[in-house]
Amino acid sequence: MNLYAIRAIYKFEMARTFRTLLQSGVSPVVSTSLYFVVFGAAIGTRITDVDGVPYGAFIVPGLVMLSLLTQSISNASFGIFFPKFTGTIYEVLSAPVSWLEVVIGYVGAAATKSVGLGLIILATSSLFVPLQIEHPFWMLAFLLLTAITFCLFGFVLGIWAENFEKLQLVPFLIVTPLVFLGGSFYSIEMLPPFWQTASLFNPVVYLISAFRWSFYGSSDVSVSVSVAMTLVFLAACLFAVRWIFKTGYHLRT
Repeated sequence: MNLYAIRAIYKFEMARTFRTLLQSGVSPVVSTSLYFVVFGAAIGTRITDVDGVPYGAFIVPGLVMLSLLTQSISNASFGIFFPKFTGTIYEVLSAPVSWLEVVIGYVGAAATKSVGLGLIILATSSLFVPLQIEHPFWMLAFLLLTAITFCLFGFVLGIWAENFEKLQLVPFLIVTPLVFLGGSFYSIEMLPPFWQTASLFNPVVYLISAFRWSFYGSSDVSVSVSVAMTLVFLAACLFAVRWIFKTGYHLRT
């Protein structure tokens, strides 16, 4: 394992983040505050609690997941797409570095940014509502597992994308709607029976449900099923990345 190569890629990606630190830090704080104004104040007056949890506190895990999923995909996809776009990807491909070391460097940096963003949103949320975390270890574990999984997915997306339009296609047109329809701001048990069944085909439901369980001890679906589905998706992304580096698919554009 070439630790020097991993550290070089990781430090390069993190340096790009530190150059826009104000933008990266202020944006989630403002957006989270707006969500609480709209959903917490407006809708929260009509929905007092969900499963015994005040509505303002109930939406916190969904808010964290909303930003975590979109930012994980965006950070990782842009991190590998930009070297392709500028041609500097050839420096990485010609270096004595394995595909696993490249993935650890890029995905590790993207996951670090995403987890940091999630913790910022969590801290901001605590200013609006009292938070309780019944299982703090599992909360951090789910946060890290989800970040790594979707950073890997974003890495695959960044290699697949041929232009900036394709790069934004999946996060905004597919992932964001799935998060909104995945129980971010409501429990799927509040839906009619047909839509409850339909929601189970949304993979984001399992992520949000498990993450909410770590806060309040209740979930819409089994936590073990949620973890299993996340691990299957993680394994699929790892297989896709390995296949891409073996075949050179879309790496040289």
